[in-house]
Amino acid sequence: MDAKAAFGQFKQIRPATFKGIGTPLLVLAALGMVVLPIPAFLLDILFSFNIALALVVLLVAIYTDRPLDFAAFPTVLLVATLLRLALNVASTRIVLLEGHNGGDAAGKVIEAFGSVVIGGNYAVGLVVFLILIIINFAVVTKGAGRISEVSARFTLDAMPGKQMAIDADLNAGTLTQDQARIRRAEVTREADFYGAMDGASKFVKGDAIAGIMILVINILGGFVIGIVQHDLDFSSAVEIYTLLTIGDGLVAQIPGLLLSIAAALMVTRQNESGDMGQMMMSQMFDNHKSLAIAAGLLFIMGVVPGMPHVAFLTFAFITAGAAYFVYKRNMDKKQAALAVATKGPAETKDKEPKELSWDDVRHVDTIGLEVGYRLIPLVDKSQGGELLGRIKGVRKKLSQELGFLVPAVHIRDNLDLSPNAYRISLMGVVVGEAEVRHDCELAINPGQVYGKLDGIETRDPAFGLEAVWIAPEQREHAQTLGYTVVDTATVVATHISQLLSNNAAKLLGYEEVQQLMDMLAKNSPKLVDGFVPDIMPLGSVVKVMQNLLNEGVSVRDLRTIVQTLLEYGGKSNDTEVLTAAVRIALKRMIVQEISGPELEIPVITLAPELEQMLHKSMQATGGEGPNIEPGLAERMQQSLLDAAQKQEMVGQPAILLTSGMLRSTLSRFVKYTIPNLRVISYQEIPDEKQIRIVSAVGQ
Repeated sequence: MDAKAAFGQFKQIRPATFKGIGTPLLVLAALGMVVLPIPAFLLDILFSFNIALALVVLLVAIYTDRPLDFAAFPTVLLVATLLRLALNVASTRIVLLEGHNGGDAAGKVIEAFGSVVIGGNYAVGLVVFLILIIINFAVVTKGAGRISEVSARFTLDAMPGKQMAIDADLNAGTLTQDQARIRRAEVTREADFYGAMDGASKFVKGDAIAGIMILVINILGGFVIGIVQHDLDFSSAVEIYTLLTIGDGLVAQIPGLLLSIAAALMVTRQNESGDMGQMMMSQMFDNHKSLAIAAGLLFIMGVVPGMPHVAFLTFAFITAGAAYFVYKRNMDKKQAALAVATKGPAETKDKEPKELSWDDVRHVDTIGLEVGYRLIPLVDKSQGGELLGRIKGVRKKLSQELGFLVPAVHIRDNLDLSPNAYRISLMGVVVGEAEVRHDCELAINPGQVYGKLDGIETRDPAFGLEAVWIAPEQREHAQTLGYTVVDTATVVATHISQLLSNNAAKLLGYEEVQQLMDMLAKNSPKLVDGFVPDIMPLGSVVKVMQNLLNEGVSVRDLRTIVQTLLEYGGKSNDTEVLTAAVRIALKRMIVQEISGPELEIPVITLAPELEQMLHKSMQATGGEGPNIEPGLAERMQQSLLDAAQKQEMVGQPAILLTSGMLRSTLSRFVKYTIPNLRVISYQEIPDEKQIRIVSAVGQ
């Protein structure tokens, strides 16, 4: 192999081989400095690099939009602390070995820092150094460590509530699977970050303590070595070793103080995206009242006899000017908003009233949402309303689950409603209504919480769970107690999603089925050709699909549905029989949606004598449904409800297994009283599945 080819191969492997090697080399170099002697010139370079590294870390912490964007900060803090301690050991070695030769024996950086701070007075130098140590240890490091502990604890406690909130948004259709996966990963990263910061703060604290101990050891050791080994007089030893020790300590403590400030900035910031400087300016100086009061107090202090008039009066006038500027800006914003809100339609000239037409006839909306006037901000994009986007997400999610395009939701305001109320209608008929508070968030009790919340007690409109309306700032506390916290837009969107799922059959009509057939014809033209109306009329196909949706079965697998109807459509025109045949053809999908991929299916059955009695009653009525006395029906309903609740308590699906003759009737019997109980027939159990009877309902 020639040299050129070998070099080409080296170029190919070099990026993969040496990528990310900097940090391991830095750690190994720090460990080497502890053992090997370092020349003074190299020590100057390393000290300068240490200060530059601390400055870069501090500036990155300031300009990072949110803490998780600098997730490597705990590791950076550890590496920088290790480097600084290794430099302390290396500088201590050279100070004690070469210090008797003069102030520059340990390098120019240590000499310069010591000379500037001491200024010819060793007592002043020691005091300044100790003050830096106290500021770092007792103020910055201690406060940051406490905040890290609290943040880590509350972040870990709030994880279950945040995960449930993500699941609620996913179920409401406001999040896709990929978005929910990203949100869950972000919650995990947040917990890992604050847990790591809790440990990293201990390194900074220990570094501050080590700085004090190293100072004492260096001065005492220097005195002993200078006087005993190098025959220096007391004053010379004090001058040389105090200069070098304080310079060494300052070179190490200044980067330590910078990193401590960076750590404090990271843990005191909220996990929200935004520039820290802009957030501070907008939140501190957005209210002109606070600036005006401060200006008044400064003016009073400035005119008091004996006070420094120039300084106080100067800042009083500056603060008053800032207050006037903020007041003028806020008033301009309010006037602009008022002008937009009150701007009406342009005046038009009087015209002859036009003749009525069919356009003036108002038809009912397939899906309608009416809101009170206080809820208008939820549906107004110009006011930051999120409900329109949430409803779009709900429609997309339901369309994917049900197998057809869910119609658009027509939204309008209704002054006849109470201000905080909304109303949901299907085909002009009200199917749900509730009252919400758009300026609050809803904390839902999922079944087990660890405390009570201050707020307005209510119930979740979608599922009827106990809930409390709370202020937005209580969100973290509520999640810590185990509540699932959602905003008002999510509450309304979840309610709409639940109602549309329960009434999916009413949303599917002739137009939707015809569009489904046209889509199927593009991929399987032979399957659809001649199906409607030669084999079956379109009305029968619509009825079968509505039956499936009414029983909670998706029509996504349109190919299998049409194939089954082609097979049985020529034999029977009874839509109940055809629905049963389609269900058997879709049995794998039905069972998988109910119980998942498990091979064993837990089922509830009817006692043999009860099932035989219902069969005889069905035969007596000619298949119109069993004639059950009210008392027996009530007992059956209660027994089935108890069995379904037991299954729900153990986290398993509630499935009633019965004969094909009774399945349709029992499905209608429990649809509204026990909505979580699914009814399937023996023929709908896939061959590869096993059943396990968990309870039998008798008379």
